[in-house]
Amino acid sequence: MAGNDSTEDLRTRVAWLYYAEGMTQDEVAQAVGLTRARVLRILANARADGTVQIRVTTKMSRCVELERRLEEKWGLDRAIVIPDPQDQALIPKLIGQELGAMLSQEVRPDTSIGLGWGQTLTSGVPSIEPRDAAGVKVVSLLGGLTRVEKVNPSEFAWRVADRLSAECYLMAGPVFAPTSEIRDALLAHPGIAEIIERAGRLDLAILSLGDLTPHSIFVQYGLLSSEEIASLERAGAVGDVLCHFVDAEGQVVDHPVNRRVLAVDPRDLRSSRRIVLASGGWQKVTIIRAALRMLSPAMLITDETVAARLCES
Repeated sequence: MAGNDSTEDLRTRVAWLYYAEGMTQDEVAQAVGLTRARVLRILANARADGTVQIRVTTKMSRCVELERRLEEKWGLDRAIVIPDPQDQALIPKLIGQELGAMLSQEVRPDTSIGLGWGQTLTSGVPSIEPRDAAGVKVVSLLGGLTRVEKVNPSEFAWRVADRLSAECYLMAGPVFAPTSEIRDALLAHPGIAEIIERAGRLDLAILSLGDLTPHSIFVQYGLLSSEEIASLERAGAVGDVLCHFVDAEGQVVDHPVNRRVLAVDPRDLRSSRRIVLASGGWQKVTIIRAALRMLSPAMLITDETVAARLCES
């Protein structure tokens, strides 16, 4: 067999022969008529794009203990705690993988799903099993970016909708309007008003959380100036929920930036049937705790270090 590396049938056959049938890479190359180098490349891409997903199905006892303690302390229906990786930079990806696997199990016909944004949520897309459940609707809960590299709310929502063969509702406007007056005018647009209305009756709301460190997405994409971030911190902000900046108690702070954000107010999501928070990293402990107080979610997906800190507080 010969073909382009991007051909889905070829990728699937190579992955099947190697992972399911246990052939060596040389045997796979011979079976499909490719060089070993091309087989290696296809296998690597299959892991990256979600064609092949490898999961460890047992957990460390400490993670299981932390899950039960989190559920008891914070009134969660379910907690998922991943072991701390050797490389802390992998935390968003690993949490995203758990989120994608969870979402694959949760989706039913006619489910309405509201989505936040961020690296963690985007990392979960390849782990979502493609579905064709009738009537599924995906709603992006905030505006988009005018300059983007890897993470964009609109593109993320569209990718999830594509995996689920779902209708997709996008908030077509910048996540931060130039002024509060322009933000209010955008919210009055019939299409955006429909999204706000739909956000009040979601089956599932999935959110990640942002911090205000120099590594935050607001700094990386230049969404806010250093002066604005410093001003938010002086106002008591510890991070954001749907780009609404909140204090350590989960209260939205009174600040001009919050009056410019084009997004669903996270407090309006409390009427959702289930809220899922997926976020981790030691720098996000304070904002995760604040979001737990603010939203009383049904589920939290986080890492071992954060879970231990949340159990102590």
